[in-house]
This record gives sequence, structure tokens and C-alpha cells, in this order.
Amino acid sequence: MKNLLSGLCLLCAASLLGCSSSQADWNQANSQGTVAAYQAFLSQHPDDPNDAAARQRIQTLQDEQAWTTAQGANTLAAYQQYLSSEPSGTHAQDAHDRITGLQRAAAFQDAKNAGTSGALQDFLSKYPSGPEADQARTQLAQFDYQVQLGGTYHSSQLAQRARTRLQDKYGKDLQSVVVVPPSGKSKSYHVASAVMTQDQAKSACMTLRKSGQRCEVMKAQSLGQG
Repeated sequence: MKNLLSGLCLLCAASLLGCSSSQADWNQANSQGTVAAYQAFLSQHPDDPNDAAARQRIQTLQDEQAWTTAQGANTLAAYQQYLSSEPSGTHAQDAHDRITGLQRAAAFQDAKNAGTSGALQDFLSKYPSGPEADQARTQLAQFDYQVQLGGTYHSSQLAQRARTRLQDKYGKDLQSVVVVPPSGKSKSYHVASAVMTQDQAKSACMTLRKSGQRCEVMKAQSLGQG
């Protein structure tokens, strides 16, 4: 009986010691607050009641580390890498928003570099909102001139033939050549450039005149287009 009691006492003492050691290691892991510390705790105490909390803290720390890395790089590839490694991470929506913002900014820069009303309109059709959209609309408002080419045409067919010929010859200088239908009391068709800024229209018309092409810079509204 005495031996049995001694054995039970030793077992209880060992159990208490184990619990004390587990709690001490848990406190130490919390004090360090690192992935390595929590992983060490899990390795030492694989069946401890605190294991679930340790795994959750590891996941949280890894998520924050991945997000800090993505923010530091601030590139499409970095945010995409974050989403790849942490698809359900706390910052997943932020990553999607950052990706959209970077893509929108790059698209706007491309539209500005193109320097045409068509490029700006294409940008707005894809990104109708956001700070760049407001800038695009402001710039687009400056595209209110056209280069009128040649004379007038009394039918759509004649105007289309002239448009095709002039597009082949001057399309690059004029961005594109369009047929302007009659407006108001007029029954005549015109052939003109795409809408441009005033400076672009003046420069294009000067180039055409050097090659012998008759042209005139006019407000787009006066050609029947708003």
C-alpha cells in the first residue's frame, strides 16, 4: 500500500512538473512572439491545450510578415505573391485594391503617353472611377479641335472615299480620319481628323500643308461634333 501511494505521488508530481514546464514554455513563446518560438512550443508540446492558439498565432504572424513584404515592394508581383501565399489573409482585400490601383495607374500612364482622345476614352470605359479617371476627363475636355481636310462632299459615299484615301496617307499624323455628317441646315459632309488638342491640330495641319494637303484647324463643334 505504501509503495502504491508513493507511486501515485510521483505520478502527480511528474504531471504537475509537466504542466508547469508546458505553461512556462507557453509564456516564453508569448514573450518572444515569433513564428520560431511558437513552432518550438508545438514541437515540445504536441498535445498541449495551447497548441491551437499557437498555430493561430503562427498564421497571424506569417500573414503580417507577408503583407509587410508586399507593402515594402509595392508592386503588382508583390501583391499577387501575397495573395498566392495568403489567399484568405487579413489583408487579401487590401491586396486586391492595391493591384487594381496599380493597374489603373499604369493604364492611365499609357493613355497619356498615347496622347489621343481615343486612348483616354478607352481608359475611362475600363476605369470610370478613381483619381486617374478625373484626370482623364480633365484632359479629354482639351480635345475639342479637329483638322478639316479638303472641301465639302455632297454624299456620304464621296466623303467615305476621300476618308479612305486621306486615312492611308495622313492617318498617322491625324490619329484617325473621320467623316463628319451634315449638321444644322448644311447638307454637306466633311472629312476631318479625330478630335485633338489645339496644339496637336495646329501641328498636324502644318505637317499636311508642307506636303501640299489643304487643311484648316477648327473647333470640333463647328464641324458638327460635340
